[in-house]
Amino acid sequence: MSSSAPKRSGRPTDEAKREAILAAAAASFFEHGFAASSIEQIAADAGVSKVTIYNRFGDKRALFTAAVEQECAQLRGSLEVPEIASGSLRDRLTAIGEAMVAFLSRPRMVQFERRIAAETEHEPAVGQAFLAAGPLRMKKAFSALLAAMHDAGDIEIDDAELAAEQFASMCKGMGDLERRFGVPDDPLRNRERIAGAVEVFCRAYARR
Repeated sequence: MSSSAPKRSGRPTDEAKREAILAAAAASFFEHGFAASSIEQIAADAGVSKVTIYNRFGDKRALFTAAVEQECAQLRGSLEVPEIASGSLRDRLTAIGEAMVAFLSRPRMVQFERRIAAETEHEPAVGQAFLAAGPLRMKKAFSALLAAMHDAGDIEIDDAELAAEQFASMCKGMGDLERRFGVPDDPLRNRERIAGAVEVFCRAYARR
């Protein structure tokens, strides 16, 4: 008979419960909406008690915010900007544009943005939480990358954040708006937008 001590319940179990709660909350909120989701059903789906959810998150609004933040973190993890050690400025910008558009074109991302927009109409704080946890963090990271290109002598920019917005907007074009309203994704048009964005960006900012 083994004399080893029994495993202590603690942080791993707590973390597993938290992940289960957030997964159940995200599934309910993004499929049914905030108003139609209930703490009781989320608790049942997660295999925990209502008291556990209230103790950890406080109320349904705080749970929704936590689910949005986790979803944003997972989506950010799907946006992997390729690290290109060599290659022209155009090659690097093209790779970034392709990664960005592929990320925004994912059906899960489109569905997520639709749900957030619908909930923001009733609760502006939801939209603010989404922007802070997702798009604004992404813009900050891309701005830092452009600032590094500036420091390396590849581009000449005065405002890295503005340049990041300009490049992202040109790469997206009307594509993300069209996808949000049910227009099928068009890979060929996406490539044309990215190529045009790279050309315009380089003409504006590339050091010659």
